[in-house]
Amino acid sequence: MSRGYSAAVSRLIANQQQRYAFPLPDAGLQASMPRVIHQHFTVAGEIRSLQAPAWGDYVGRILDFPVSRVQREFGFRGEIDTYVLSDMIYLDSRTDALSQARTNARISRDSVRDYVFHVAVEGIMETAIGTVKERKSTQFVPGILALDMGQPMHMVRPTYSRVLAFFLPRALVEQEIPDAESLHGQVVGYTTPLTRLILDRVTSLCAALPTMSQEQAEESIRVCAGLILAAFKKQTRRSTGPHAAVQTATRNQIREFIEVNLRDGDLTTEAILRTFPIPRPTLYRMFEHEGGIGTYIRNRRLREAAEELATAPHVSIMEIAYGWSFGSPSDFTRAFRRAYGMAPQDFRALGVDLLRN
Repeated sequence: MSRGYSAAVSRLIANQQQRYAFPLPDAGLQASMPRVIHQHFTVAGEIRSLQAPAWGDYVGRILDFPVSRVQREFGFRGEIDTYVLSDMIYLDSRTDALSQARTNARISRDSVRDYVFHVAVEGIMETAIGTVKERKSTQFVPGILALDMGQPMHMVRPTYSRVLAFFLPRALVEQEIPDAESLHGQVVGYTTPLTRLILDRVTSLCAALPTMSQEQAEESIRVCAGLILAAFKKQTRRSTGPHAAVQTATRNQIREFIEVNLRDGDLTTEAILRTFPIPRPTLYRMFEHEGGIGTYIRNRRLREAAEELATAPHVSIMEIAYGWSFGSPSDFTRAFRRAYGMAPQDFRALGVDLLRN
């Protein structure tokens, strides 16, 4: 249904079932077969009130995308470049704040069962997985998020973001990683030589892909996908065995302690070490992927402050700053701007309602 969209957007939405279809090999035309099929989609040319609905219709083949009042009133920036290979898909999307989900109902209606690896280049992603006891992965520190398209998830990007996504076949991932379904919701940070190499390669891919030949594009995408898979395989090996189980249990206890004491100004690394009899280097390693224990605590406070900004307009920014144990409103504003790309008052003025979902 076009809803009054432009002809170009209507055509792309209408062809969504064929969007990711790679041509079947033809023995007589093998030499002329494309290595990579590229498609660009943008809602920039649509009228403001239809930009978010157009985006929702475009991604609606695999995701639920609720359109907010703010998006209808003020418009929505969204564009995506899709690169289809014979056995995998690479996406480069740039969007305003959004909320999107893959529910059990949605999963039951389609056959998409790939694993997708999201690389946060700009912005923040918060992803909740599961239906009974949700586990959340929040990417303040840039990294790579793994999702199983056969399991439910709800993702919020509260600010403008640029996200790269590698859709890899289920058989390929499960061949490399035992119990691959447990990857769902895991994040790998850029804290090791391998993951820093991934960051370098995907950054180069973003810059150079539009000018690459078909052969170069295919090779570069496959190399990045292989490195990402290797990083998760390595992390999976580290997270198995009795010692790893003890480490995980301790880390979960520390997380719970942090949540209970998040408003307490005395919540510091020293306070945690006094409560939990573990060596300091062990504590640092436990939260290495979040940028360190101090960064993790600060980012959790910022996340709760963002929630309060969006849901409690009667509470002043000064009260929020002191309530979440920031030294001053100016300290809070600087930290918030670094994390969310805008000042707290601007975040509140946008009428951000995505975090309430």
